[in-house]
Amino acid sequence: MKKLIVALALSLSTLSVSAHSACVILLHGLAKSDASMARLAQAISAAGYKTVNVNYPSTKFPIEELAGKAITPALETCADQDEVNFVTHSLGGILVRQYLSQAGVENLNRVVMLGPPNRGSEVVDKLGHFPGFQFVFGDAGLQLGTGALSVPNKLGRANFDVGIIAGTRSINLILSQLIPDMDDGKVSVSSTKLEGMNDHLEMPVTHVFMMKDRRVITQVLHYLKHGTFARAPTATISD
Repeated sequence: MKKLIVALALSLSTLSVSAHSACVILLHGLAKSDASMARLAQAISAAGYKTVNVNYPSTKFPIEELAGKAITPALETCADQDEVNFVTHSLGGILVRQYLSQAGVENLNRVVMLGPPNRGSEVVDKLGHFPGFQFVFGDAGLQLGTGALSVPNKLGRANFDVGIIAGTRSINLILSQLIPDMDDGKVSVSSTKLEGMNDHLEMPVTHVFMMKDRRVITQVLHYLKHGTFARAPTATISD
């Protein structure tokens, strides 16, 4: 009888673990679409998460409006899940910070940011005043400078679990000339960092393609599961 009780307890414990549900909301970057996050979304879904790959009009509204427009409906889709996570690229990370500065997510678990301009981008400082910049990148693009009053720099430290991946390679040598220190072609490594972050990892990837890189996707999955990035060599997902 005692063995039967132990076996039943173990069975119920396994059932409770397997019944735990988790949602991952993906937010693309500036002037991109959900298609840019499709490969990453597929890998996250295959790992057992409910995925919500959001397509939002990144160049049509300022960051303050975009945050609610993109995130509120996604959270409603995840309402049946035990926990919510975010995986973002570039501007998407700033939207999460903006949203969380105004509203809490009670069941928020982890956030992974890829190439986020957490301290702004020098590219915006240098090119934002040129005719056509706002037409192409919208109000949100103009809000991503490095000045003290830019949106990223007004949002403050992270009060949530966040891991950040920064790229160290560029395919746009012209823009890289505008950025001091190491960069990914759009954002410097130092600008991706955020006070209060849990982990930070530099990888030899570019800003525009990092979310499609197998090594990056492997690290994203590792962080979602463990809350840290993998420093030792790990097997990557297959093509």
